Amino acid sequence: MPVSSKFLTGLSLLIALAGCSDSAGESKVASKTASPVEIFTVGAQSLQREINAVGTVRYRRETPLGFTTAGKVALVRFEEGDVVKRGALLAALDTTNVGADMSVATAERDRVRAEFDRVRALYADGWITKARFEAAEAMLKSAEARVRQAGFASSTAQLYAPSSGVVLMRNVQAGQVIAAGTPALILGEADDGFVFRVPIVDRDASKLRVGMAADISIESASEAPLTATISEIDGRANAGTGAFSVQFRLPNVSTLRSGQIGTATITLPASEKGDQLQIPASALFGVRTGEGLVYVVGAKNRVEISNVIIHRVTDKFVLVSGGIQPGDKIVTSGLEKLRTGSAVRIVKGLR
Repeated sequence: MPVSSKFLTGLSLLIALAGCSDSAGESKVASKTASPVEIFTVGAQSLQREINAVGTVRYRRETPLGFTTAGKVALVRFEEGDVVKRGALLAALDTTNVGADMSVATAERDRVRAEFDRVRALYADGWITKARFEAAEAMLKSAEARVRQAGFASSTAQLYAPSSGVVLMRNVQAGQVIAAGTPALILGEADDGFVFRVPIVDRDASKLRVGMAADISIESASEAPLTATISEIDGRANAGTGAFSVQFRLPNVSTLRSGQIGTATITLPASEKGDQLQIPASALFGVRTGEGLVYVVGAKNRVEISNVIIHRVTDKFVLVSGGIQPGDKIVTSGLEKLRTGSAVRIVKGLR
């Protein structure tokens, strides 16, 4: 008996409905078996980080002042902490010896000059040789040099302030005998202002440049941080610590004093390399020396394991390279339930 067209049409509809029902059921099962995860979309942004370094306020110029000759100190006019004006007399030597040296040098010069005049006249008349004349001339020049030397010693037997400032250290007392070149006083020159000096490890110091800004917190000088800029970076690291001394020029603040302690806060890029990417620390697992693993969400929301190279770790983020690219979605929460090829259901995404 022939089958009617109405019967065939009805059968086709039943088969189609059954197929839809099976597909929906499979979709519900897959949804239930997929692990819920949070993800992070990898970007090419560089990680900014802060370093904090403890340092000390100093006058930009703290100048040791001493006498050019040995002698007995006659007077010292200022104590440590005293404010002085430019050109003020700070200390002086007893000039008895210096004055005597000047008198002896002057008398010897006058004697040699008279002898030279006599020899010059004889040489002009042809009575003595040229060598004898030149020897007398050399003796006169030597005598005049000794006079200048004695005059310099006499003029530097007093110490004058080269700048307005503060006496930071006093190393001598009246009546003390001091050697030539020994610092008698150390003067903080206020005319050149204050600086803030901090030691910075070589890894960070290599990223600093003159002119970069920083916030300097000095509780004893200001409630708010002072904005300063880098003015100098040592060309050589300290042999003992391996750190470079970095100097910041401070603004003029009346409460600043040499020796105050504070903290410099400097913002640095973690890396200048374009192949390093920032990811959350929570995305890493299987971490070992310099390496770690991450789950990358791929096609059909299934995950694959990728190996990454760890360059730097901070409190929240890790700088890595290799294994991932900008735009990749990596799992940051729910990793403990995953295996290679596991299906995931994204419940939250971060950038």
